[in-house]
Amino acid sequence: MTDETLRAAVLQANLDTVRYGLVLSTFGNASGIDRETGRILIKPSGVPYDSLTPEDMVPCDLDGRALDNRLRPSSDLATHAVLYREFPGIGAVIHTHSTYATIMAQARRPIPALGTTHADYFYGTIPVTRDLTPDEISEDYVLNTGKVIVETFAGIDPLSIPAVLVAGHGPFVWGRTPDEAVHNAVILEEVARTAWHVMALNPEPQPISQALLDRHYLRKHGAQATYGQGN
Repeated sequence: MTDETLRAAVLQANLDTVRYGLVLSTFGNASGIDRETGRILIKPSGVPYDSLTPEDMVPCDLDGRALDNRLRPSSDLATHAVLYREFPGIGAVIHTHSTYATIMAQARRPIPALGTTHADYFYGTIPVTRDLTPDEISEDYVLNTGKVIVETFAGIDPLSIPAVLVAGHGPFVWGRTPDEAVHNAVILEEVARTAWHVMALNPEPQPISQALLDRHYLRKHGAQATYGQGN
């Protein structure tokens, strides 16, 4: 992917989070990475979405350092960089404060696979991180946010569950491309909204069976996927 193409894709991902109602004001950010060069492009800090251009996407390295000084990168850059370093299969990261996913994060409630909409996109429970310690908050807070996400995914394939709820904070999602990450952010908000309403009716709902989870997830994502028109 050329620099120009990646800039356009990252800009569009940022704009799409607003278009889909996942972001208010300047909350949230999207980034993408060129895996061949290790170059990250991310939204600049505090810049209104309606004034962003492809040239405003800030180039950074995998250590979370900006590569030019025209604009400051998003304040969440260090979290994005950790995820790119530790999850080599991902190509984009999005952070929002979308309402229902944030409610679940702040309630410290993981989102189990309660139905087939969830199962179509997430192969099991969307986890919640542990709370950061006072020391982790006071020193390298943003970096430690990334580290606690990685800790939460020990033993979990981040591409089969491409989202996490950071306790007391909000959601981070990812995908192979910026467009896929946006799609995952939209679906996360929908399954969080649905789960919230289910839990209002039944505080301890049971997840769907493993057989039903397998049926729905693998028809779209397995080696023998049958959903859609294929290649």
